[in-house]
Amino acid sequence: MKLHHIGIVVNNIKESFGELTNFLDFTETSIPVEVKSQKVNVCFLKTSDVYIELIEPIEDNSPVKTFSESGGGFHHLCFEVEDIFKEVEKMVNNGGRVIVEPTKGFEDRLIAFVLLNMKNTNCNLIEFAEKK
Repeated sequence: MKLHHIGIVVNNIKESFGELTNFLDFTETSIPVEVKSQKVNVCFLKTSDVYIELIEPIEDNSPVKTFSESGGGFHHLCFEVEDIFKEVEKMVNNGGRVIVEPTKGFEDRLIAFVLLNMKNTNCNLIEFAEKK
């Protein structure tokens, strides 16, 4: 398992990309693409071995729409894994709750989201992305 990206919810990818590039340099960037299963557009900005993912809701019933309307910001950590079903099961056995079952996500990879019950760490949403 390795950290793949840090997800940040934004209202507008283009505007946020412009802001970030005023302050940070990226080795690689992607054009925004739609992830239909999550009703969002995403854009990846590479910093060394980890990406920053900008997430923009594109429908009112997007899972991140309410978060976006409340200001957005840090949303989740994504880990790249060999076997998504095994990792999700491990999280559930440790008290996590699956909020998005494995489904097709970015780059046509299987993705899943698990909500953890961590009281001392404000980083409770974990995404898994199966290796290509």
